[in-house]
Amino acid sequence: MELSCKSEYAILALIEMATHYESGEPMQIRQIAAQQNIPDRYLEQLLATLRRGGIVKSQRGSKGGYFLTKEPWKITLFDVLECLEGSDVRVCEDDTNPKSIDTSVIKEIWQEARQAANSVLQNYTLQDLCEKRDSRRQLDIMYYI
Repeated sequence: MELSCKSEYAILALIEMATHYESGEPMQIRQIAAQQNIPDRYLEQLLATLRRGGIVKSQRGSKGGYFLTKEPWKITLFDVLECLEGSDVRVCEDDTNPKSIDTSVIKEIWQEARQAANSVLQNYTLQDLCEKRDSRRQLDIMYYI
């Protein structure tokens, strides 16, 4: 299991939006892209997907932009990845008749790994990521003093 570039960029954008959530102001694509080093055009596509998935909403006009649909502590990483990557990826479509005992064992282990990964992703919210980032920044500042 690997974090795709698409998912990483989307999570970075959402962290940026979570950081500014309290202001209540929508963030423009160019703001988010500049802060997180994400190509504008790619970010535009990612935010459109997240909008369709109900993670963010957009506001048109001169003061327009994107903002989170829920509080950062209510949006889990699982929600984000499910929106971007879709539901569970199957090892093989033919789940009814395993070809061998070996295949059956592999499928069971893969299912267990997926469940464990999903459990971890469901336990972390955007707020958790912001707090981890902030605590690491604090440690970094203290290191240089």
